[in-house]
Amino acid sequence: MNMQPSDDVLVGEHWVEHLSDGTAVLIRPLREQDHERDKRFMGALNYEVRRFRFLAGFSGGVPNMAVQLTDVDYHQRMAYVALTHEAGQLCQIGVSRYAAISGSCNCECAVAVCERWQHKGLGRLLMGHLIDAARRNGYQHMISRDLSNNYAMHRLAKTLGFTSRYTGGDVTEILHELDLQT
Repeated sequence: MNMQPSDDVLVGEHWVEHLSDGTAVLIRPLREQDHERDKRFMGALNYEVRRFRFLAGFSGGVPNMAVQLTDVDYHQRMAYVALTHEAGQLCQIGVSRYAAISGSCNCECAVAVCERWQHKGLGRLLMGHLIDAARRNGYQHMISRDLSNNYAMHRLAKTLGFTSRYTGGDVTEILHELDLQT
């Protein structure tokens, strides 16, 4: 596996994408200076989005996960943020992440989009860039473990070519898997 991204990836990788409603958003790798904005973004997600994203609900903010979520090394842990301007401020509206699964050539992924920006194709765009990065970094499979009633993630996974199955007879969770070598 490629252990270090090139300087071009770290510094210059970004895209201006258009959502289904025509809104332009900036998508780029999460950077060190994004940590506070990302922490605010994760803490401001509504209960259901947090429950689906973390397989649990949190009554206030994101408990002690800020360091884990923002610790990106661009290989074993990667994250892309979606940003837009609102009221003269740069605002985070979505994020996709993967983390290497220890002892394998696989990674686990997740995506979160704030509620008012959902259903515009942002999750698909964020995941597309994340999938490309995982392939570039030599991962073989990307997985996402989700609650079975997270229908938005089921639709997104299917659109992106993931296969889906229940694990161990438990119908409360579903495992989505994408072969990155195809």
